Amino acid sequence: MLAIVPYQQVWPEQFASLGRVLRESLGDLALRIDHIGSTSVPGLSAKDIIDIQVTARALTRPLDDAVGCAGYERLVQITRDHVPTGGPADPEQWSKWFYNQRGAERRVNLHVRVAGRANQRYAVLFRDYLRANSAAASAYGQVKVALARYHGEEVDAYYAIKDPVCDILMAGAEAWAATVGWVPGPSDQ
Repeated sequence: MLAIVPYQQVWPEQFASLGRVLRESLGDLALRIDHIGSTSVPGLSAKDIIDIQVTARALTRPLDDAVGCAGYERLVQITRDHVPTGGPADPEQWSKWFYNQRGAERRVNLHVRVAGRANQRYAVLFRDYLRANSAAASAYGQVKVALARYHGEEVDAYYAIKDPVCDILMAGAEAWAATVGWVPGPSDQ
């Protein structure tokens, strides 16, 4: 059952702790370690799951081993992200490795993506846009609450609706990025 909860003040602290462990384990294998997803947007309701993006030069065995040593297990069946309407058709632009933390009480989704690819940029731009646009963030939160209420037990239905909503938000994010000259800020870790 999917549950959306009000924003929790502890989410940034929880990310910071998780990010430090990843930084220690990955070192220079991680170009960036960012808090992404709804828990990274102050005030936004979210699933109580910390999403982390590790940006790497490439998806390599040493990187996979280091992530494993940090306490994460790769879910080999998840190999790519949703391709937004109008996004690059090249499957490599949406490839990733996806991990969950082994044996932890705190649920974490760890996305490892390659620098410069569309999916790596998408996650950071989406976060930054919602942080800068409280009306968009609030409306997105309302959509997620309603989806969980009506489709909380139907995960496929939840994402079948949520993904196009994110695509709409990304159209706004792209326009905002062009207007303000957006570039990703420094890595969170």
